[in-house]
Amino acid sequence: MSTEIPKASTTPTPDDAHRAVPGHRRRITAEIAIVLGLSLGQSAVYAVVNLLDKLSQAPLAAQTTRLNPVLNDRQFFDLTYQLLGIFFALVPVFLVLFLLTEPGKSAFRTLGFTFSRPRVDFGLGFGLAAVIGVGTLGVYAAGRALGITTAIEPAALDAYWWTVPVLILSALRHAVVEEVIVVGYLFHRLKQLGWSTPVIIVTSALLRGSYHLYQGFGPFIGNVLMGLIFGYAYTRTKRVMPLVIAHALLDIAGFVGFALFGSAIGIGD
Repeated sequence: MSTEIPKASTTPTPDDAHRAVPGHRRRITAEIAIVLGLSLGQSAVYAVVNLLDKLSQAPLAAQTTRLNPVLNDRQFFDLTYQLLGIFFALVPVFLVLFLLTEPGKSAFRTLGFTFSRPRVDFGLGFGLAAVIGVGTLGVYAAGRALGITTAIEPAALDAYWWTVPVLILSALRHAVVEEVIVVGYLFHRLKQLGWSTPVIIVTSALLRGSYHLYQGFGPFIGNVLMGLIFGYAYTRTKRVMPLVIAHALLDIAGFVGFALFGSAIGIGD
């Protein structure tokens, strides 16, 4: 099926130039379905089933969700499985970057996934982390009080010399996978399909919330709100790097903080 853009009688605007023609639109739609099916869309389906499973067993308030669990009772194999899980979770990110790479134009630059603007990236990243961090703790506390959120243990690993480095790598993995795919990639492709910016932001936020449903309804609400804020920030900066930095800071604080101090805090995953 041809993907050639037909000639127009008038000069197209920049937005029109990046909007897909019907044949290409179907291809992009299929591509999005495949990418999400291999990554966070799959996670969303499992999260919904997991939530239904939990609801059928006992009240959510009486259950615990453990993030970063032990994968093997022998230290070497546990470390091996942890590192393999982190690496293969990043493969869909490699796929997305490959799909968005065009002749003479890097996907990293297209998504703003570079360190070319460190002041903006780190300044906005730290600011977003502070705002979202406080809000997340509030939503978690409210969810626990209302009985709609499970108790969350952000780090359930045994204490080894590699525990903290692996938790940091896990946090970076979640930050990169979620922000590159759910924000950078999805915004870029849905814009090509002609979706409006508000609809894209809401769709991305709902997807973000859906794959956190295994933690309960509170984290769903909190992550939808986080998605709305992150989506708006991305539309203003056209850069995914500040979001990656903010998300990494949140998860590192949650994972490592819990591992070191044992406080049951819900900073998402």
